[in-house]
Amino acid sequence: MKTPDAADLLAVSEATWPPAAVTRIGPVTLRDGQGGGKRVSAATVAGEAGDDCLDAAETEMRALEQTPLFMIRPGDAALDARLARRGYALIDPTTIYLCEIARLTDRPLPRVTALTIWEPLQIMREIWTEAGIGPARQAVMERADCARTGILGRWNDSPAGAAYVGVHDRVAMVHALEVLAHHRRQGVAGWMMRAAALWAAAQGAAHVAALVTRDNAPGNALYAALGMTPAGGYHYRILTGEDAA
Repeated sequence: MKTPDAADLLAVSEATWPPAAVTRIGPVTLRDGQGGGKRVSAATVAGEAGDDCLDAAETEMRALEQTPLFMIRPGDAALDARLARRGYALIDPTTIYLCEIARLTDRPLPRVTALTIWEPLQIMREIWTEAGIGPARQAVMERADCARTGILGRWNDSPAGAAYVGVHDRVAMVHALEVLAHHRRQGVAGWMMRAAALWAAAQGAAHVAALVTRDNAPGNALYAALGMTPAGGYHYRILTGEDAA
């Protein structure tokens, strides 16, 4: 299997963390995120979009009660510059991390350190909610049409963290990885990633991927320590002077 590139991994991201609905205005793809965050609400552009098309896209995003927001992917430099001229600010530059699944399946999990569970338990939902991943973002997990599971991290016989993982095109993408503050710096997140990989290997996955904003120092350190490497990235352009999406 070829190593997935950034475009492949963004397709995996959308399949495993999907918007509620997708519509198109010319070359612009619009996403109805229903409050699920930037990734499921951001528009993307394939090809050249004229000012009339961008105006229409902005109108439609406002009709969805979403701030005009575009994802800037590799190859979108011209769009990036054009949106900047239209008053869009750069926000949330994000790195896509990737590794072969064997890198995370080379050792057994300590007993009851990380469990794969679907549907998510109430304690997992509480951990996510405490971290700002509330019902609207949890609904994204529920509507994903792919092999998926939740990960419950445990430490000292107590719930310690929660994550969600989905598999698409033989890539497992880990989302919403959160560890309770008093359980951090004890290796919980690493074991949760390994649990995700072991589960995903049984689903036929060949790679593991994760997304993290560049200013999330603990997240970047975690993935680097696990031997995952950057495979591309993206950022957003959001129209300034309007409420955040």
